[in-house]
Amino acid sequence: MTAVSLPQETEVPVSTATFEELYARFATDVLRVCYFYLGDRQKAEDVCQDVFVKLITTAPELHEGKEKAWLLKVALNRCRDLWRGGWVRRVVLGHPAFELIPGPDEFRQAEEKQALMAAVNRLPADFKDVVLLHYYQGYGVAEIAVMLGIAEGTVSSRLSRARSKLQTILGEE
Repeated sequence: MTAVSLPQETEVPVSTATFEELYARFATDVLRVCYFYLGDRQKAEDVCQDVFVKLITTAPELHEGKEKAWLLKVALNRCRDLWRGGWVRRVVLGHPAFELIPGPDEFRQAEEKQALMAAVNRLPADFKDVVLLHYYQGYGVAEIAVMLGIAEGTVSSRLSRARSKLQTILGEE
């Protein structure tokens, strides 16, 4: 039996030009994930800054085409660290996620989104990670599995369990 060789992914060290390009392309996505996770824009901005500082100071060799995955993984890990800290335990999450006040006809929709965001914030970190990556960032199960270093079946089961928990949480309200 002949061994089949797969094409190797090219690793590219982060240069200043690459850093600027990655920041321009992905800073908004990193900030958005952090904001949805933490529910506080200033903390999200701090985490976003931390992620890009880590990128420039550690200069990891990123796989071409996987840069966003690395950035989001680092962001989620940092958000999780903050979540475990005392600051988040003292803050009431689920405040309005939008910076603009909705018009009268949009109040119901805004309230539903706020309730959903509050419910997502109540999920355990493992479930919250896959929900944010799948529903808010649009990643597929296989991509999330690679990003988080877990099996695809684990991602699928976490999504399923997260949906069940969300139904329970939203049913309580």
